Amino acid sequence: MPTPVTLPDPWSRSKVSVVIPTYNEAENLPVVVGQVLALGLPGLRVVIVDDNSPDGTGDIADKLAADNGGEGGRVSVVHRTAKDGLGRAYIAGMTRALDDGADYVVQMDADLSHPPGYIPQLLGTMLATGAGVVIGSRYVPGGSLSDQWGLRRRLLSGWANAYVKTILSMPVRDVTAGFKIWRRSALEVLDLADVRSTGYSFQVEMHFRAYRRGQKIVEIPIHFEDRQEGTSKMDLAEQVESALRPFRLRRDERGAHRP
Repeated sequence: MPTPVTLPDPWSRSKVSVVIPTYNEAENLPVVVGQVLALGLPGLRVVIVDDNSPDGTGDIADKLAADNGGEGGRVSVVHRTAKDGLGRAYIAGMTRALDDGADYVVQMDADLSHPPGYIPQLLGTMLATGAGVVIGSRYVPGGSLSDQWGLRRRLLSGWANAYVKTILSMPVRDVTAGFKIWRRSALEVLDLADVRSTGYSFQVEMHFRAYRRGQKIVEIPIHFEDRQEGTSKMDLAEQVESALRPFRLRRDERGAHRP
């Protein structure tokens, strides 16, 4: 994990909620939550969104909440009864974070591919630049991918970014990135209840909405790690949705501006 930057007061006391969706992440969850809570940000809380994981991740999440102050403490859990997509899980977690009073909301995976040590830098960059969203980017100068990523995965990731940017004409280097921080006002402008993507295309839709609604988007370089335990949750249906969603977003945007 990178060494976290030290933020001055009052930045370090900002009300930040880190939303972590989970499905079968029993091995990784205690590690990632422990690293997040150890960042030295007293206003930081964690919202775990579990999709009824059969491996007991939900029970582990409840224990983490109990061990960190119980109800109203630093960790809260949203239990969903079905696995209906990463996007829906993030919407549930972001909605809980906003309802709980968060001024800034971090998105990150539970698999340790997003090193928590970058969170203070994401927050500091947001506060310094006035951005609506700050993205932890693999594809800006200084960004990098795990050495465990083979050539096929690197080519597929690069192609996916180029494909989306060609269709949607967004000035974002890492348009499929899942590690970022949002300003509360930006999420309110995006209208979370209207977000349609259910799977991994949720990341693209959120970036596109931010761009089209005039939010300032800043990218900072990160090193993207490979997952520590478990397997990827992206199935064929989500791959198909991810391929089609950019066209639907472009169509919907054109329809919204048609006389």
